[in-house]
Amino acid sequence: MPTLREVKNRIRSVRNIAQITRALEAVSASRVRRAQARVFASRAYAEKAWEILINIQAASKNLPLHPLLTERDEVNRVMVVVITSDRGLAGAYNANILRVAQGFETRLGKPVDYVAVGRKGRDSLVRLGANIVASFTDMPAEPTLSDIRPIARIAMDAYLDGEVDEVLIAYTDFINMLAQRPAVLGWLPLTTHTIAKQVAADYVKDVAAVSGGIQNYDYEPNAEAVVDEIVPRFTELQLYQALLEAQASEHAARMAAMRNATDNATQLTGDLTLQYNKARQAAITAEILDIVGGANALQQAIDNSAQVILDASDDRPQSLNGVNGRGSTAIQMRSN
Repeated sequence: MPTLREVKNRIRSVRNIAQITRALEAVSASRVRRAQARVFASRAYAEKAWEILINIQAASKNLPLHPLLTERDEVNRVMVVVITSDRGLAGAYNANILRVAQGFETRLGKPVDYVAVGRKGRDSLVRLGANIVASFTDMPAEPTLSDIRPIARIAMDAYLDGEVDEVLIAYTDFINMLAQRPAVLGWLPLTTHTIAKQVAADYVKDVAAVSGGIQNYDYEPNAEAVVDEIVPRFTELQLYQALLEAQASEHAARMAAMRNATDNATQLTGDLTLQYNKARQAAITAEILDIVGGANALQQAIDNSAQVILDASDDRPQSLNGVNGRGSTAIQMRSN
């Protein structure tokens, strides 16, 4: 059984941890509001941009497609951009997206190259022995398109050079403050028909469908120039939106995890305090029993000593009477 000092030190440690988790919860709560605002502000634009790209692809039957819109006849190698966090203490946030990425790779059954965005994802993929072609860490809290452009350039160059036949994004889709869903987004080619959708549809996020009817687009100065300009930009926009969704999900997951940790620490502090009070009461009771026992033993010793003294005092007068008797007899003999 732990001593009172050990229990008291543990209570102090748990209270310190609760202070840290409460502070992290407050920081995540302030950050998730800004991240959520950025997600909602750009989500409609990103979805509409995706829909426009798909509609352009469907309406450009007589025009040469942009290479980023061209679907490969056979998919031999796939690239997955995995977006995780740089820090932990976010509950199962990183584990969930890595589990989805690994499950997707297993079900796909084809060689996969990874681009790791986030230190946690990079370290986990290295431990798993995955083929990492690039890694990016320390992403800013409020990223811009220029921050994600190197990531997009690596993926687009690999796709255009034929190194990979399809590029996907594994990230966490922000639904609300209590729900975040890990998903895989088919990125390149920008089309609704991908091998990922056919093989692992439960992992792949649904994208915008082609609008009904015939879409007529007027291009100025010409269709090729417009498509060459907007397709790379809209491609980068999809990665940017995925990063915003992932960051909002990270802050929400960390806030929930820190709230749970604070509640658990508070409950543990109460349990330890109760244990400390019980142990202290037991120690006080033991001390009282020791004092009472010592007092009883002392009283018994005093009683025994008093009894010995009394017994000794009772024997002393009898001996004196005997002496007096012999003395009187001797006096009588002399007189005779």
